Amino acid sequence: MKSTIAFGILPLLSLAGAAAIAPRQDPTYDAIIIGGGPSGLSALSGLARVRRNVLLIDSGEYRNGPTRHMHDVLGFDGVTPAYYRWAAREQISHYDTVSAVNGTVTAIESLNNNTQFSVATSWADGTTGTVSARKIVLATGLRDILPDTPGLKENWGKGIFWCPWCDGHEHADQALGLLGPLEEAASLVREISTLNSDIIAFVNGTDTEEQRAAATASFPEWQKYLEIKNVTIDNRTITRVNRLKNGSDPAADPSLPTVPEYDLFSLDFSEGESVQRAAFFTSFPDEQKSDVGEKMGVTLYGGRLTADGSKGLVTNIPGVYAIGDANSDNVTNVPHALFTGKRTAVYVHVQLAREEAQRELAANATVTRREKDLNLRAIWDEMNPRGLLYAGEFDQ
Repeated sequence: MKSTIAFGILPLLSLAGAAAIAPRQDPTYDAIIIGGGPSGLSALSGLARVRRNVLLIDSGEYRNGPTRHMHDVLGFDGVTPAYYRWAAREQISHYDTVSAVNGTVTAIESLNNNTQFSVATSWADGTTGTVSARKIVLATGLRDILPDTPGLKENWGKGIFWCPWCDGHEHADQALGLLGPLEEAASLVREISTLNSDIIAFVNGTDTEEQRAAATASFPEWQKYLEIKNVTIDNRTITRVNRLKNGSDPAADPSLPTVPEYDLFSLDFSEGESVQRAAFFTSFPDEQKSDVGEKMGVTLYGGRLTADGSKGLVTNIPGVYAIGDANSDNVTNVPHALFTGKRTAVYVHVQLAREEAQRELAANATVTRREKDLNLRAIWDEMNPRGLLYAGEFDQ
């Protein structure tokens, strides 16, 4: 069963009772935003403020979905990511020119020399259809590529984290384990050194000559630095991550920006005794959460959607923008996501306004010409220049 834009109000999936923003029945939107995380919501808000007709399509899947609390966002420090999204959508719902629905974009087609785009989507109610827009904003995010080690994915974001700004403070002064290759161990210690001093680097069999050479290339004297910080390297192969204690505290005051989280884990190895750690700071690779940008021709740079920061984060395809974690400025946090969404919203609005002004001026010039065509005196003056063949003044 297929449908076009005649879909109803769909609940935004990520928090029960979240405010839904009804889609407008309009054949072509000014812009379609793909992704409902902080960057997409920021872009939607910015365009709402100038009364642009915009649709946001949200898959309901978020990179920080497993995280207990969102930090370092002034005014919302310590709230759950789901609450933040709910609060943002509730505020945006007061602007009547924008709308948001749940769905997964499957393809984007450029039309009319990148002046219009057709977006194929699988909607949350099971139907499929297409919508069109003059601009596209890709806020599609990243996906962390986690090892298949038993117990790791199940505990991701809850005592096992990758961003010291996002989660490190809640595990300050605790026994910390690093999970990542030897090449990055010293750099990870440097990032976390103001928070933790009891650190073991579990490099999972990567202590090799090649990794040591790579470590030296990126961080000269890395071995001396680890000695200074009293960091132990454990090269055994990890076979399982076991949760011994859940550090979430339901009784904690939700108005507080940060509350200590006392998790406890043990690591099992292919040989030897297990080791206990309170939390883990990791370094794992990531990838694009969605391939719709790449499939339509957006260039990837270092695994990120190429975006020109001097031109509102436009990609190599005119009219298509990339914001948040997905783009190539290589910054991944919520304040950055909010900034990129706002930056692109301003640029998209200005570009749309310029295009509209050109069309209006062109239309006005056509009207002026037509009026001139109907004015016999003007035609006489144009076709009867003064000179040898001058036929005299106009005489009706």
